[in-house]
Order: sequence, then C-alpha cells, then structure tokens
Amino acid sequence: MNIALVTGSAGLIGSESVAFFADKFDLVIGVDNNLRQYFFGQDGNTEWNRNRLQEGFSNYKHYSADIREVSQLEPIFKEYGTDIKLIVHAAAQPSHDWAAREPFTDFGVNAVGTLNMLEMTRLHSPEAVFIFTSTNKVYGDNPNYLPLVELETRWEISEDHVYYKNGIDEHHSLDHTKHSIFGASKVAADIMCQEYGRYFGMKVGVFRGGCLTGPNHSGAQLHGFLAYLMKCAITGNPYTIFGYKGKQVRDNIHSYDLVNMFWHFYLNPRPGEAYNAGGGRHANCSMLEAIAFCEKIAGKKLTYHYSETNRIGDHIWYVSDLTKFKSHYPGWDWSYNLEQTLVQIHDGIAARLALSV
Repeated sequence: MNIALVTGSAGLIGSESVAFFADKFDLVIGVDNNLRQYFFGQDGNTEWNRNRLQEGFSNYKHYSADIREVSQLEPIFKEYGTDIKLIVHAAAQPSHDWAAREPFTDFGVNAVGTLNMLEMTRLHSPEAVFIFTSTNKVYGDNPNYLPLVELETRWEISEDHVYYKNGIDEHHSLDHTKHSIFGASKVAADIMCQEYGRYFGMKVGVFRGGCLTGPNHSGAQLHGFLAYLMKCAITGNPYTIFGYKGKQVRDNIHSYDLVNMFWHFYLNPRPGEAYNAGGGRHANCSMLEAIAFCEKIAGKKLTYHYSETNRIGDHIWYVSDLTKFKSHYPGWDWSYNLEQTLVQIHDGIAARLALSV
C-alpha cells in the first residue's frame, strides 16, 4: 500500500492535506487529539472538521493519538511501517501568547512532538518523505529591524532594500533575536528537521509558513487572524488590534497552495531543505486592509478596539520570498489571491454558523 500520514489532521493544513492526498494514496492516516480546543476553547474545537473528513473520505482513518507520547505513536508506525510513503507533520501549538502560559506544553508539542515523529519515521518508515510545517516566527523579531516606512494603511519596507521586490528570504538570521516562547520551540523543531535530513539523509522538507489560512480554519483570538477576523465581521463580535497602529503586514497563503507545495516536494524531495512559504507579494495585507476586505465581503461594519500593546515577538512587516522554492519547483504557483481566499473563508464560516444555530 501507499500511505500518507498527517498529524494535526483536523486542523487547517492537516485537513487540507487529507483532502489533497486522499485520491493520491491508498490510505490517509490522520493523527489529531483535538488539543486545539484545549488551547483556544470552543473557537478552536476541530471536531467538526474531523467528522467532515471521516464522512467525506472513505480511505481516511483517524487516530486520537498525542504526538508527545512515543507510546501512542509507535503502534501506528509499527502497523504500517514502510507502506508509509509521506508524512505531513502539521500538528502544533501555534500561538505566541498561549505559549507563554504553558511553556512545557508548548515545547512538548512543538519540539518534543516533532522529534518523536522524526525518530518514529527514521526507525519504521525511513524512505518516507517528511514534510514539516514550520513558521516565519523562527526568524524572531529580526524582521522588525529592517528599514520600514509607515504608509497610510500599512508598514512597508524601504524601496531600496533587497527584500522590497520579493520579500524576506531564507538567509534572514534566526539568531540574536527575541522569538516568543512559541517561536523558540518552532526553531528547535525546524533545526531538528533539517538535521534529520542532512545527518541521516532522510527526505525531510521544512516549510516556514507566513499566515496560513483558508475556509477550514478554526480561527480563534490568539491564532488564525483572518478566519477569526471574518468570524467577528459576520457575528458582530468585537475584535482587538494589538499595536503598530493596525498597520502590521502579513502575507497570507491559502491552505491548498501550501499543500500543493508539499506535493511538489514529495515528487522530487531535496533532503534537509528549508523554504519560506507564504503569499509573498502575490497576497499580503495589513490589519487595517484586512478589516476593509472583511467588511466588504461580509457587507457590514466590524466592531474593533485598539490596544497599544503589541504581541511579544510579533512582526511589523513580513512578506515571504518564495524565489528559492519556485526555482526548485518551477511547476508550482499560487492558485488563490487574497480576496478569493477571504470569500471562501466567509462562506465556510457562514455555513458552519448556520448549522450550529
């Protein structure tokens, strides 16, 4: 058999991976224990998404295993062994703010959980392609020391800087900077994944995501800002902007486009490579610009408040440079722009809210 194993399978990237790979593999195994609900409460509950996968894909098999526990992972790897051809490791604790509340939990999920997955792969499925969903937060707040210019609705990098044309590349330093506890745990996992690729020669690829988004995101206040922002626009719940005058810029990539990057890597893996993965110059916005988009699509004004206190380790301006990935995989390109993605997010949230009434 050809099997794909996806951790965090009921989350945004995990569920997109299940849907993408279901017709390309004989069996897709999902590993997800809905820890997101523990992190973020009912807003983060992914049970609806797990049910959607189980009902929609006959070759999907779900395990509620905890990646922090080898004793829960090893039976799965022993059962399927070398039939596992692809691993998409998307399970994570994804929030700056939450990580500081429980550093042991954050590090356990992000760093120890990733090491457990790598070692289980090495021992039981050594030829499998291993995809790690990393984050641009591995660069810490180094991007905040770039020469930034304040414009009417956004911060922007100076036009004479090398990053202006395409964004921040993979040579940007990870060192000598504040990351947040979350960023530090993801650095540990990111470097360990590269090491397993380079030291053991495993087919490991690291993808440092910008803002990952899409219609199946269980957005919460502390994570998934576009999905949560749209949810607030639809429901009328107030939203809080944290610092930087609401002009902080993020690039946003649709979950399908990111998983399509995984597919291209799977077909021609380059062990130990790390790639920036975001919307780049193709799809980015400031917080104020995102609010305007959401109001236009939802057809109503958003209620929001402003706090002068920015989140620790947050980026003022971040746009991913995908030149390296596109040079390695020239057949890949974005399928969705920002407005198309936001319309899908709106329609997905509206449909789920209607079902919950």
